[in-house]
Amino acid sequence: MTTMKITSDWHIHSDNSCDGACMRVADLVSGAAEAGIVDFGLTDHLHTPYNLPDITASREEFLSVRPSQRFHFGIEVSCISQWELDEIAKGGRGDPVYGLVYGLRKGGPPGAAPAIGLTAMDIERFGIEYVVGGTHWPLYVPLERQTVIADYHRQNMFLATHPLVNIVAHPWWWMGRWADSSGKYNAEPWLDDFGAIPRSLHDEFASAVKEHGKVVEINLEAMLLTGNYPDSFKAQYLEYLAWLKGRGVALSIGSDCHNRLYNIDFERSAAMLESVGFGDGDFWRLPPRQPTRA
Repeated sequence: MTTMKITSDWHIHSDNSCDGACMRVADLVSGAAEAGIVDFGLTDHLHTPYNLPDITASREEFLSVRPSQRFHFGIEVSCISQWELDEIAKGGRGDPVYGLVYGLRKGGPPGAAPAIGLTAMDIERFGIEYVVGGTHWPLYVPLERQTVIADYHRQNMFLATHPLVNIVAHPWWWMGRWADSSGKYNAEPWLDDFGAIPRSLHDEFASAVKEHGKVVEINLEAMLLTGNYPDSFKAQYLEYLAWLKGRGVALSIGSDCHNRLYNIDFERSAAMLESVGFGDGDFWRLPPRQPTRA
């Protein structure tokens, strides 16, 4: 029987995200109360500045529900490239609504300097309380196991040391090439054996996270609950999360909910985490906001 209870969630998407998420913020608030989630935050996607109108809409909807001091406004940024930002700044890249929702996924130089499409001025403008940063795709490198591993590690390290990022999202998440006809990933790039990633990379990442005061996300829907990853990988990944905990890395819970309703299987997630030694007090959370003075 599971005794651990998850009561926080720092990675949630609304219908303002560019990727098909479809939950109204009001439904998130009622769903969180029903699920016993006390501290949580909204984190809609920003890949490049083309997505800034989405964040404007997200902020407006967030404020419309008169959020409590324990419901926070965050954002999820993707690790992109400086080449991409420079190309977008030049203009002439087409319709951002249809053609560039996810930015420029092709054409950049391998090894392009990583970047995020968010500035300190954006954080102030939108009242962003925390930033979740994720590695979501390779930056123009050949799709070969060791090359992708090296590129993903480079991006994760960039996020772990970036002054605007608070939480590194779902390290070693993968989606794209190598899915079978049913959408499952059984082998590449590390789904058949998480040990394909050298331990030295995990050591370097954990050290950087601690040195820079960052948090690493335990992603529920994309990593632990997904039916697209083998159970053998999930078992290895749970051990990795426990290892990070043992290294003194701060860890947060993120459901990564994209659903119409906030219907995450928190009980199953808690059982999985409890099986590798996690307990109620092991997860990072933001303190309640201070009340605004009139």
